[in-house]
Amino acid sequence: MSVNKQKLSVYVQSVGLAAPGMNSWTQGQAVLRGEQPYVSEELPRYAPTLLPPNERRRATSVGRLAFQSAEEAIGSCDADAEKLAAVFTSSGGDTDIVNLICASLAKPERPVSPTHFHNSVHNAAAGYWSIATGSRLPSTSLSAFDGSFSAGLMEAAVLCRSELQPVLLVAYDTVPTDPLFPKRPLTAPFSVALLLTPEPTANCLAGLALDYADGLPESTLGDGAMETLRLGNPAARALPLLERLAKGEEASLVLPAVEGIQVSVEISSPLKAVA
Repeated sequence: MSVNKQKLSVYVQSVGLAAPGMNSWTQGQAVLRGEQPYVSEELPRYAPTLLPPNERRRATSVGRLAFQSAEEAIGSCDADAEKLAAVFTSSGGDTDIVNLICASLAKPERPVSPTHFHNSVHNAAAGYWSIATGSRLPSTSLSAFDGSFSAGLMEAAVLCRSELQPVLLVAYDTVPTDPLFPKRPLTAPFSVALLLTPEPTANCLAGLALDYADGLPESTLGDGAMETLRLGNPAARALPLLERLAKGEEASLVLPAVEGIQVSVEISSPLKAVA
């Protein structure tokens, strides 16, 4: 049932994607539309183009993954990144760096690297993004376990509507290494970015009407391999939404949030969004 009566409306201007077998939104659309089968392939190492050389050297695999989708989302529509607010959402942040720090603290001399330390904080990717773009607009970093994408989507939509400005949403998670993997067995890296606007534009992909809900069945994917990917990474819970955006379909979706609460998403076509 619906929790709130008034829905939150925003518009999707562009998308960025980085996942095994879908190295970009351009490539991913063909898979999501069913024009080619999904084949999981290892993501090649990404070199962020916006980061200065020093920060690029310090960036970890998690930061590079977040940048890959974010840079595609703004590049595909020539958005001015300096004028975008941002929401970065990740279930676990940089688990590899956390593991390295914990291993260092277990040694007698406790040799914690300063670079590892500043990469361990949950807003490290957002911090690199602010450095890269020069943006002084609001930036939020959050985590909500398996509901991290939905939490980020609602946070970005609220910021978009309340400030009446475009907001870049970036959701990302990588696969933890041992000994963290058995406790958090994510199966694949995944990153998605959505550029949201408070009003429709001539080039927007769709309109979204968002609300909280409970007691509704969660939206899934018909393709078995894609459904495995969806369940294997919190950021990949965005896949039912991405599938409809790729197909240009109107739809009603239910995405998982936290503690039994869900997010309902009503997708309207681009023509209706700008009507």
